[in-house]
Amino acid sequence: MNAACLLKQEKKSILLVEAIKHKSGFPQTLNLTYYVIFTSKTTSSLAIMSGKGKGGRGEKKSTTSSAKAGLQFPVGRIGRYLRQGKYATRMGAGAPVYLAAVLEYLCAEILELAGNAARDNKKSRIVPRHITLAVKNDEELNKLLGGVTIASGGVLPNIHAVLLPKKSATK
Repeated sequence: MNAACLLKQEKKSILLVEAIKHKSGFPQTLNLTYYVIFTSKTTSSLAIMSGKGKGGRGEKKSTTSSAKAGLQFPVGRIGRYLRQGKYATRMGAGAPVYLAAVLEYLCAEILELAGNAARDNKKSRIVPRHITLAVKNDEELNKLLGGVTIASGGVLPNIHAVLLPKKSATK
């Protein structure tokens, strides 16, 4: 056992002990290094880390909860809105993930149908008219968004049968 150094950090002294352990049965060139970090006040909290250190890799990048769930919609932001909205006193960790997944699915569905409507009208850009056509022509989306008015969306082209010119029976 060899005491490497004594560090002081904000009223806590952290003792870094380096212990090199040679295992029998391994070649002599293989050294297993263990770093034992413990505070001088509480010796019960021991953290054992083996190995080579960072090796010049730098700090590990943090992974967002959206990336963990495989979503494009912001899970953290939706969770914050759910907390700030006071919809419930308690909220599970999976609630914002589930809501973000549902919202992403609905947006993907509407955008796909609106893109098809834009392509049918020989346009390369989706405008509110295409979104209206997509929603009104789909039975389930029409039921979900029945009371929604889309600005500059217009209405479905529809002419009542009574208003059409009568067909004359000429022979």
